[in-house]
Amino acid sequence: MSDPPDAQNFAPSSILLASEGRRISQEAIALAVRLARKSNAPVHVFVIARIWGSSFGLPHPGLMPTKREWQAHREIVADAVAELKREGIEATGSVVSSRNAAGRILTEARRLRSGAIIMGAPPPRHWLVAGFMWEHEPYRVRRKAQAPVYLVVDRTPLARQAPTRREEMNGMA
Repeated sequence: MSDPPDAQNFAPSSILLASEGRRISQEAIALAVRLARKSNAPVHVFVIARIWGSSFGLPHPGLMPTKREWQAHREIVADAVAELKREGIEATGSVVSSRNAAGRILTEARRLRSGAIIMGAPPPRHWLVAGFMWEHEPYRVRRKAQAPVYLVVDRTPLARQAPTRREEMNGMA
């Protein structure tokens, strides 16, 4: 896991602004704008809607993202794309579902031939517990990616915008 090139001197050909479900921070968008302006690079905003598991190895409808989760993720993408376009950056976006966010983000980065990946991330945790946490996906992406990965560390707790399944079931959403 090497550090990415200095953002002041790096001009990627294209940028993937990705999220495992968290809202994309203004700091991450600002970094994408700075990098994109250096080489007139397009930015693709990519958000994962989490599949919560499987039943006997097959996707189960009750474990798929709910309509409310899909809508929340679409809003995250739309907000980030709109902000990038306001800054004069060519931007597109998409939402996909996956059980393996890091793998799906890396596949998308390869498909788009992204020169850099930017993600929001929580503060690093001890390796023993981090492997069990969904919010640790940005660190998995950084560890496995071939392109430079810029993690914008958010010191607040995971700002999940889609309500959790428990909140939905209890009517708290």
